[in-house]
Amino acid sequence: MSSTTTIDWNHQLLDQLRFEWDAQLRPRIEGLTDDEYHWEPSPGMWGVRRRGDATSPYAAGAGDWVIDFAFPEPDPAPVTTIAWRLGHIIVGVFAMRVAGHFGGPAVDYNSFDYAGTADEALAQLDEQHRLWTDGVAALGADGLAAPCGPSEGPYADEPMATLVLHIHREVIHHGAEVALLRDLYRARDR
Repeated sequence: MSSTTTIDWNHQLLDQLRFEWDAQLRPRIEGLTDDEYHWEPSPGMWGVRRRGDATSPYAAGAGDWVIDFAFPEPDPAPVTTIAWRLGHIIVGVFAMRVAGHFGGPAVDYNSFDYAGTADEALAQLDEQHRLWTDGVAALGADGLAAPCGPSEGPYADEPMATLVLHIHREVIHHGAEVALLRDLYRARDR
């Protein structure tokens, strides 16, 4: 590559997530059933449950369904269900960043209305993914270079590109965990 080559960083960053989303994560969770979504292969797992059935010290959510949490987080942290992992991606990875950087509605773990079914969760995931990728696409080179700002804690002084990379790593790694849980669910009776 010559020293005059210009790299379209928006394209490169979005391509990183698009490849994972289109070739791996989204096809692997297509057809997710409610049983898989809530499956608890080990005791003491954290999940998304009806408010009255929460088992963690702290359950967050605005609706009938809540996500398990504890502050501080236990060490070791409990194993989490597919529902919990999708809830984390939807709210903590995408929606809170869409709200903080791309004009989305204010949201946090307490104010979110968690999905009780796999289909509802996948619709929420698809919507938040779309809002995130639309926001990243609109940043341009200047937006990627701008500091994240105080709402991003340790990333406050870092360029937005650093946050984008972090968010994509989160989606990739939690997506792989969801895929593994689906594999284990399928293999449970063998």
